[in-house]
Amino acid sequence: MGETLDIALIQTRTPATAAGGLAHVSPLIRQAAAGGAKLILTPEGTNLLEQRRALREAVLADEENDVAVLGLRALASELGVWLLIGSALVRSDQPGDGRAANRSLLIDPTGAVVARYDKLHVFDVDLPNGETYRESATVRPGDRAAMAQTPWGGLGLTVCYDIRFPHLYRQLAKAGAAMIAVPAAFTVPTGEAHWETLLRARAIETGAFILAPAQGGTHEDGRRTWGRSTVVGPWGEIVAKADHDEPCVVPATLDLTAVTRARAAVPALTHDRDFSPVLDPS
Repeated sequence: MGETLDIALIQTRTPATAAGGLAHVSPLIRQAAAGGAKLILTPEGTNLLEQRRALREAVLADEENDVAVLGLRALASELGVWLLIGSALVRSDQPGDGRAANRSLLIDPTGAVVARYDKLHVFDVDLPNGETYRESATVRPGDRAAMAQTPWGGLGLTVCYDIRFPHLYRQLAKAGAAMIAVPAAFTVPTGEAHWETLLRARAIETGAFILAPAQGGTHEDGRRTWGRSTVVGPWGEIVAKADHDEPCVVPATLDLTAVTRARAAVPALTHDRDFSPVLDPS
């Protein structure tokens, strides 16, 4: 594992079709690769963002046939880079389940898929401003965590709402993740209130780099996302950040030795203790 790694987060405002998504993100990925990034990460919903169920059903494809997934695999091969498709909305491969999978795909420089992760925690919430989300109605949650080996160490895979479940991040760190990806399409109310705090907390707890590419702005289906793509170091420091919602590239150089230093300074990952479950006080 080398001591430094040049990466780039891609911030997007993805359209409502896979062809549109590919056309939107490809120039940004090319810009990142031209800037020297060896690992490039895109947000949740990189292939398409469309909440309206009928319209999404009309454009949803299997992973093997999705225009954006196929195009991005070819682009990674052309550019010779590692590419994390933060997530693609594709048809679930579970027989009889008509919902989509919200699937993160890690692509190596040959264009091969080397890791897959289906989002574990789906976003079913009623926000104080009246916004309501029921992701479980259209997205089948995954059932397993995933970490991929890269030339620079372990990369843990998570998606968006997963950030609120710290036990997942702890397990990934204990499994050897030096970096954990958090591709997202955060809402504006929750992003403004919690985005940076949650990212920094997960970095501090795990002693890992948190790599969080995000969607930003107002999308074709009317949703608004927070943007502010962010790289957090293992001591909780902001390494790089977009301070807006516009599509852009956020480059960063990771000092991978910082992971060892952070975990040596506060070895909390080795200090777990068994304890009795919480008792009902009644």
